[in-house]
Amino acid sequence: MLSTVVMDRIFSGIQPTGTPHLGNYLGAIQNWVNLQEECSSVLYSIMDMHSFTMPKEPAVLRQNILDTTAAILACGIDPNKCLLFRQSLVPEHAELAWILGCLTNVPRLLRLPQWKMKRASQNSEGTVGLLTYPVLQAADILLYKSTRVPVGEDQVLHLELAQDIAQHFNKKYGEFFPVPKAILSTTKRIKSLRDPSAKMSKSDPQKLATVTIADSPDEIVLKFRKAVTDFTSEVTYEPAARPGVSNLVSIHAAVTGLSIKDVLHQATGLDTAHYKMVVAEAVIQKFAPIRNEIKKLQEDKSHLIKVLEDGAEKAKELAAPIYQEIRRLVGFQ
Repeated sequence: MLSTVVMDRIFSGIQPTGTPHLGNYLGAIQNWVNLQEECSSVLYSIMDMHSFTMPKEPAVLRQNILDTTAAILACGIDPNKCLLFRQSLVPEHAELAWILGCLTNVPRLLRLPQWKMKRASQNSEGTVGLLTYPVLQAADILLYKSTRVPVGEDQVLHLELAQDIAQHFNKKYGEFFPVPKAILSTTKRIKSLRDPSAKMSKSDPQKLATVTIADSPDEIVLKFRKAVTDFTSEVTYEPAARPGVSNLVSIHAAVTGLSIKDVLHQATGLDTAHYKMVVAEAVIQKFAPIRNEIKKLQEDKSHLIKVLEDGAEKAKELAAPIYQEIRRLVGFQ
């Protein structure tokens, strides 16, 4: 008999690219901190298997996993209020991805924009992992019967795929997976400081384009001073016509918790050059305590490893009975 009781459960993940940048923090991590207070069952995963779609040197990947973990903990993620774990320590993620991949058609994956963009950025035909990682994302979510998933706008299509896979599975094997719903970020997407038409990214070759949450005050000031705006000195919020200065306004509002309207009121009479320094100072104030905590946590590697291993044990306890039932439903046992 299939269980019909649906428990509210939130799942989300972050790729281990080292210390997160301003966009990661404002778009995802800040929201994660709030959600762990609101929901009794929350899982956050360091997605090391996903990061393997663009392989790194093993030593770099190991360090990135620890640095990302330190940063997330420093931002306020509390392992007593959520499960924080490394994806690859729970093998059921990959096993379920195989089952779900066998229920997913290739043309659907070929249409996803990330496949086209990442293939172009790698200048290659693309790998099987790059094509099928949205199926692994679906497995990440469904393995725990998650009901809600915080996503940025660039991941909405991937969540829709997970929803369709869940419904397809349910139709074939009986009602089993809840169909997960999106929790959309209310923060405007943070853009590159050097090219406000592109989102902020750790892989941006322009070092001044991206602010990380561990940057020193001097680095933050330099990056905002060099931020691309336009030839109008007044501070306004017009994302289409003035993307550069509008990005600064979005950042200022997000780090202070003020509305766009309040931020613009504060900026009355300031030219963009002075306003850049106001935003830089707000970012420095926001990240000073986080930066100090990251440094402390990075000095205790064994603590970071233990947090991820303890989280993985608890995640396995949740995943094992669900995956056993999936095995039974599909005929593996």
